[in-house]
Amino acid sequence: MQPDDVLNAAIEGVLPNEEGALALADFADTKALAEVASTLRDRGFLNVVTYSRKVFIPLTHLCRDVCHYCTFAQTPRNLDTPYLSLDHVLDVAREGAALGCKEALFTLGEKPELRYRAAREWLAEHGYGTTLEYLRDAAAAVLEETGLLPHLNPGNMTPQEVAELRPVAPSMGIMLESASERLTEKGMPHYGSPDKVPAVRLHTLHDAGAARVPMTTGILIGIGETRRERIESLLAIRGVQEAHGNIQEIIVQNFRAKPGTKMHAAPEPDLEDLLWTIAVARILFGADMSVQAPPNLSPGVLPRIVDAGINDWGGVSPLTPDFVNPEAPWPHLAELERETAQAGKHLHERLTVYPAYALDAERWLDAGLRSRVLDRIDGEGLPRTDGWSPGEELDPPEETLERIRRAPAAVSPDVEDILARARAGGDLDEAAIVRLIRARGDDFSAVVQAADALRVETSGDVVSYVVNRNINYTNICYFKCQFCAFSKGKLAENLRGRPYDLSHEEIQRRTREAWERGGTEVCMQGGIHPEYTGQTYVDIVEAVKEAVPEMHVHAFSPLEVWQGAATSNLSLTDYLQGLKDAGLGTLPGTAAEILDDEVRAVICPDKINTAQWLEVMEAAHSVGFQTTATIMYGHVDQPRHWARHLMRIRALQQRTGGFTEFVPLPFVHMEAPMYLKGKARRGPTFREAILVHSVARLALHPHITNIQASWVKMGHEGVVAALNAGCNDLGGTLMNESITRAAGAAHGQETSPRRMRALIESADRKPRQRTTDYRDVEPEIAERGMRAGDLLEIVNTPARKYERTRKHELVRNP
Repeated sequence: MQPDDVLNAAIEGVLPNEEGALALADFADTKALAEVASTLRDRGFLNVVTYSRKVFIPLTHLCRDVCHYCTFAQTPRNLDTPYLSLDHVLDVAREGAALGCKEALFTLGEKPELRYRAAREWLAEHGYGTTLEYLRDAAAAVLEETGLLPHLNPGNMTPQEVAELRPVAPSMGIMLESASERLTEKGMPHYGSPDKVPAVRLHTLHDAGAARVPMTTGILIGIGETRRERIESLLAIRGVQEAHGNIQEIIVQNFRAKPGTKMHAAPEPDLEDLLWTIAVARILFGADMSVQAPPNLSPGVLPRIVDAGINDWGGVSPLTPDFVNPEAPWPHLAELERETAQAGKHLHERLTVYPAYALDAERWLDAGLRSRVLDRIDGEGLPRTDGWSPGEELDPPEETLERIRRAPAAVSPDVEDILARARAGGDLDEAAIVRLIRARGDDFSAVVQAADALRVETSGDVVSYVVNRNINYTNICYFKCQFCAFSKGKLAENLRGRPYDLSHEEIQRRTREAWERGGTEVCMQGGIHPEYTGQTYVDIVEAVKEAVPEMHVHAFSPLEVWQGAATSNLSLTDYLQGLKDAGLGTLPGTAAEILDDEVRAVICPDKINTAQWLEVMEAAHSVGFQTTATIMYGHVDQPRHWARHLMRIRALQQRTGGFTEFVPLPFVHMEAPMYLKGKARRGPTFREAILVHSVARLALHPHITNIQASWVKMGHEGVVAALNAGCNDLGGTLMNESITRAAGAAHGQETSPRRMRALIESADRKPRQRTTDYRDVEPEIAERGMRAGDLLEIVNTPARKYERTRKHELVRNP
């Protein structure tokens, strides 16, 4: 097999077999290799290069091995103490946490107790038999007391040792360095180092794979190995990956000669050799494997290293030195960001455990670590880098706000192509939508600005809002949605508030008060009360219309309609026609959550499924109702689910034209049961929240022209930002907001018309009060809203006991 054949196949996504891989050993065209490698890297990691913000904890410098290039290993006489004390470990970890570190990297020598009496005595004095027993406790203490996630480099381990360390570390590492037995012979760098025997190290990697431990590994180049031996080493690692899937990154580390070692005068690999090896590693492992090169070992040439195919710089510490290469200081993060940008890439943090493994925590992480990792990540498995969450009273992160405004300097070609398609009104497929949602750096700026340009084209500078009142008529519900902190059932009494079931008199009082305060709509939804039937919903509509005939009733999610039709023994269209005859005006598109049954099986398994939600909406549109459409995102879902949701909404809109607006609703986590159980993320990041609004504008264009931002979820400053990212509507003033506040949101119950107008004007836009169906509001009604005083105290009618009076079967999704 010729090298050109190998490279052509690699571009098509075919990993070279052993023969093809070895054919590259004598292929000296580094530029050709790097072109293929960088293409593969971009395919897997887009425009992002990551690093881990870490603190380096050298638990012990003692080691039984005598590698000829190493200055990390010391003898007891050169150390003040054989091991760092636990107090010292925690002091370093706490200082690192204060500086924003997320990883505690534990590095240590191999089994020093087998060589040094001083190690054995220290361990015995502190109650330990082995170094790895102490490592386990030190890592556990750091995890519990500082929140840093430990990454362990424990050396070779038995299966039992792997199992004992797994609960305290989301990831571990062991450098293979080389699979060449020749390097262990006399006169070679690994002679006299039993733990560097390749078969032993590979055995540890296999054992870690069997235990489902994400591992970092890699090769050390320039220590006497040939290029063929490098490829053989990479193939040996690939064999572990093919067997277990647990190799999360490949490190290509270049040898640095150090004074005081046997290899102090050995030649170091040159830049061309390093770039060749990085490119070959990428080609051998393909688009999806992380390939890392330490930035401190190659100062001044980092853009060229990026161009060779890496996607990660490894750990970089703002506090501690590189104890393995103390002569090579870490680059300042600002400089690392600048040099990464020179290569056209965006620098972003990662956790010690890589995204694919963090997102598949059930398989790869110990049960005690899953919620800790989940709480730190976004929908792609990368770490949250600011404190913002939906519903919390925190200003949006300035970095994201600045990127919304900043003109992009280097936009990825595939993003430019997708944006051009969207501007032309083309239907974006799942891959294209996911690509836009994953946008970071300049790509993010390009996406939100393209969305805002479409907003100008379709809506101009007008931002609309409706003066309405939320009336949640009951919080009793027999469904078990895992995101809901509002509903009350037998298992939900610990959540906020008491069970209630509003009387018609209280519904009418609130309706009249809303009308007097300039409201043109009551938005009504509630839990699915076990006693409610289809007639209940009809009666609620009639009660509102009796109180204020002019009031528009915007009510009942597809779940309530489905339950109402089922308990009335009517078809969906017949039941919906009955609601229309009673005075129902439009339907809210809630209960959609994520229109993908993979997600619904986790967050709302007994609720209507995706097809049923769409069936209700299609029936509503066929009867003549207009409806909204929503998405509730940022919990257990991922970008592919958001894309499928948008495509399903778009497909129905193309058939019916019945959706008036699309409303992204970011998950509010604080009191949500699945978050409290450690089963969900803490909502989307602000970047993700903005992108969902922007990508909705792009993906739904030109079929749905109104994109709404929720001030209840996003906060006032958040929706102002969304107005510059494709949104043209701010929804309702609400008067009473119960559901999001029950989940822990702190943005209040009402945004008055006066405040709504001020928000819109602060974004240099023109406010317009609208009706539910986007008509203009009569001036005298709008003036009532501007003069409105405080609301009277609401009365939540206490619920009566209901369990034994039900006369119908509960409607559930099987």
